[in-house]
Amino acid sequence: MTSEAAPAAPEPPSTPPKLEMRGITKRYPGVVANDHIDLDLRQGEIHALLGENGAGKTTLMNILYGLAVPDEGEILVDGQAVRIAGPSDAIARGIEMVHQHFMLIPVLSVAENVVLGEETMANPIFLDRREASRRIRKLAGRFGFELDPDAKVESLSVGQQQRVEILKTLYRDAQILVLDEPTAVLTPAETEEIFVLLRNLANDGRSIIFISHKLNEVLEIADRITVIRRGRVVGERRPAETDDKELAELMVGRSVQLTVDRGESHPTEVMLKVEDLHVRDDRGNEVVRGVDVEIRRGEILGIAGVAGNGQDEFVEALVGLRRVASGRVWLNGRNVTGASPRQINEANVGYVPADRHRFGLILAFPLTDNLVLTSYYKPPFAHGLVRD
Repeated sequence: MTSEAAPAAPEPPSTPPKLEMRGITKRYPGVVANDHIDLDLRQGEIHALLGENGAGKTTLMNILYGLAVPDEGEILVDGQAVRIAGPSDAIARGIEMVHQHFMLIPVLSVAENVVLGEETMANPIFLDRREASRRIRKLAGRFGFELDPDAKVESLSVGQQQRVEILKTLYRDAQILVLDEPTAVLTPAETEEIFVLLRNLANDGRSIIFISHKLNEVLEIADRITVIRRGRVVGERRPAETDDKELAELMVGRSVQLTVDRGESHPTEVMLKVEDLHVRDDRGNEVVRGVDVEIRRGEILGIAGVAGNGQDEFVEALVGLRRVASGRVWLNGRNVTGASPRQINEANVGYVPADRHRFGLILAFPLTDNLVLTSYYKPPFAHGLVRD
């Protein structure tokens, strides 16, 4: 089986499309992000959009949600051609999008985030919080998940915050939901909970586009799978008709090896040692308590746990981004407790943050500037000069 095989012809659907995107084309300087893409979605269906990073999935959905304007093509909702010039047009037609990076205000409550822009007003000035909370509890209970409408978003786990995002779409009675990489920051248990919620929504007649590049997840949750590669649709499959190997080959355009041959590990000297480490979070709560760990040269150390249990604070303390309350951090036999991020970086410790958009990159800067962010003060980049 090759990645260039003709797309399989799915069985004729029993219901007409809820949504059709026909011949969608979007060009940017030097690249065609979407090249005459056809995609349809049926009522009560979970349709997975699969592809590598940069394949054009998010661009296509941004067009559907009015965040980008296509150069060619048309969009039909319930068989009627529509013009979507912005998110307000999409929302008015029952289309909502849950972005990979949550669009929530941490200091506001769940209820305040959900009704933002759709406030139920008891008078022209104040939000009727009691009515909003009542509606939110009823809506959450209907679809089988629990959320305290009065809880601050900043106090919620990542999985709970995603439920708030989904609840926002349901509050507006969305019929077409687009979820962009919804499991990217979830634990396996949270992923399973989201899948149950999505299936409940589909059973209620909602139509869902599930964007992902995780093969096992789309095979588990999707009714149909469309694969995009380099801006083009290269295949459409039903989960029962395909497997992870074929989907991977469609994604990348070549044969792939899905297993990793792990050789025997032979760790040598201790590179990093942590002794009785205590770290507090932003609210002053002790979230790392007496951790002892060491990692040797040639070793991969995994740190597992449900999100929000101190993993982020632990790593931030190691790389100098968070103050150590007590304990010691040793790097190559040298005490680096309390060292600055620059000092840690100069000790050849790299750091890839969980939220690369907020803490890893400056999105407004070009690639070249981002590449020298940790060494801009050294020759040949010093004094503001960057050499080609």
